[in-house]
Amino acid sequence: MDNVTAAKILIGLLDLTSLSDKDTDVTIQKLCARATTPYGKVAAVCVYPRFVKAAKTYLDSTGIKVATVINFPEGNRKPEKLQEELDFALEAGADEIDAVLPYKDFLSGKQDAVNQFFSVIKNRINPKKTPLKIIIESGEMPHYSQIAAATKLCVDQGASFVKTSTGKTKTSATPEAANIILETIAAGKRNVGFKASGGIKTTDDAKQYLVLANSIMGYKWITPKNFRIGASSLLDDLINTIERGY
Repeated sequence: MDNVTAAKILIGLLDLTSLSDKDTDVTIQKLCARATTPYGKVAAVCVYPRFVKAAKTYLDSTGIKVATVINFPEGNRKPEKLQEELDFALEAGADEIDAVLPYKDFLSGKQDAVNQFFSVIKNRINPKKTPLKIIIESGEMPHYSQIAAATKLCVDQGASFVKTSTGKTKTSATPEAANIILETIAAGKRNVGFKASGGIKTTDDAKQYLVLANSIMGYKWITPKNFRIGASSLLDDLINTIERGY
């Protein structure tokens, strides 16, 4: 696949993201304005919960989804706080939820804490109506077996997508982690999507994940319902790739 073809496909699979402590209504308005390009619309815009209502307004009638994050980025909210955060996001009108797995508890074997996380989520979300992307923070998992186990857990618990990273840790998305996640999803008994995020800035970066998903899941699987790239600066490079023709 050449880069121009990949860039045109990737625009429609992009979760255009702004998760900065410096975000304001103005920056979110500008983000939403970028979401419709001469080469198509992005799949979703991903913002902090407090900007969901504004993003919904700015994207009204575009068909672009508004995603938000909870338990972000540390993955260590108390159940009551997690419930409060999730309720706020849903009441604000979030179309999709990206939730951070309590990955430190998962890695240290604190199963009760992990179970509480999923209990809160599952009591509030119907994934058929509100896609649920679970961020496993794969870059913080030293062993590939842990990435596979975390992915299987998310699949078993009803996640709509398994997502690599928050983008807030030293190591974010990697093709190696993506391969394990996709292989684990492929071995499961139900369809689950994949989202790569964190450090993906260029067409070449993003294309790696597109090619990998194609090799494991097949081309027909790669739709916004199954495959996303989460990034803040990638869109500009995708557009530049298309416009320069290579």
